Amino acid sequence: MSSSAPLWLWVFFVVSVLGALFVDFVLLRKQGAHEVSVREAVRWSVVWVALSLAFNALLWWAVRDSSGDTALANTRALEFLTGYLIEKSLAVDNIFVFLMIFTYFSVPPAYQKRVLMWGIVGAIVLRTVMILVGSWLIAQFHWVLYLFGAFLLLTGIKMWWAAGQEPDLESNPALKLLRRVLPVSPQFDGERFITRLDGRRIATPLFLVVALVGITDVIFAVDSIPAIFAVTSDPFIVLTSNIFAILGLRAMYFLLAAMAARFHLLSYGLAVVLAFIGTKMMLIDVIKIPVLVSLAAVIGILAVTMVISVRTAPKLPAPKA
Repeated sequence: MSSSAPLWLWVFFVVSVLGALFVDFVLLRKQGAHEVSVREAVRWSVVWVALSLAFNALLWWAVRDSSGDTALANTRALEFLTGYLIEKSLAVDNIFVFLMIFTYFSVPPAYQKRVLMWGIVGAIVLRTVMILVGSWLIAQFHWVLYLFGAFLLLTGIKMWWAAGQEPDLESNPALKLLRRVLPVSPQFDGERFITRLDGRRIATPLFLVVALVGITDVIFAVDSIPAIFAVTSDPFIVLTSNIFAILGLRAMYFLLAAMAARFHLLSYGLAVVLAFIGTKMMLIDVIKIPVLVSLAAVIGILAVTMVISVRTAPKLPAPKA
């Protein structure tokens, strides 16, 4: 699992993530339960994207400084940007499922921010483990790339056929298991995950929501992490591009939740992206597709899908006089 990033950059990345999470939790505690406005979501989205791009610039400088190779630095920076964009785009499907979970459990908007914060922490831990294991597997067994590629291609085809269909949360096996093994209170108790009922400590519905959000993210990570390995085998770039995309997931959720209807065709675009990346990975030893071409393809597919979505979006009912 060799990486072109120097050790100090690994340390800087870990400290930066921990610092960002600390600031987020401190702000969350000070603000208390409140509904996140679109303006606040836009502001935080800009902050997270700016921080990600700044880290990408630092990565470029660190690789060039340690190797003295500008071309290598350019390649690594493009790999980070492509991986970041892939993870961001695939997170959109995540967000629509989160929205469905919140709607199903009737989670008040004021509590959703706390749920997503803990979901992000769980996602960071689990994805880090998955990426390190995946990097080791690829380093030991090159043919694993073909399996990843075939899996992504099949997932893209499945996503295309399932696009536009409402997921059936009631038949979700994870939800059924959680309800079977956990006693759950019939109503929320503020933002608490655990409450007391008849002298017993039991879970609240908000705890079930956090668990489902975490399980959903792991399921989607099975798709998104192999997709980034199609761009680069450098574990540092796979990890950092993935985590920086996840850090901005909460703001992205509140931003997209307000205009989900306008991007009703986005699942089709994501399906094409997965199929493209899977095909690229399966042909990795036959056709070398440059990183810049992959980046352009992903941007182009998403842009076309979003434009068509906006133009064909169902009209909202006119407000009553």
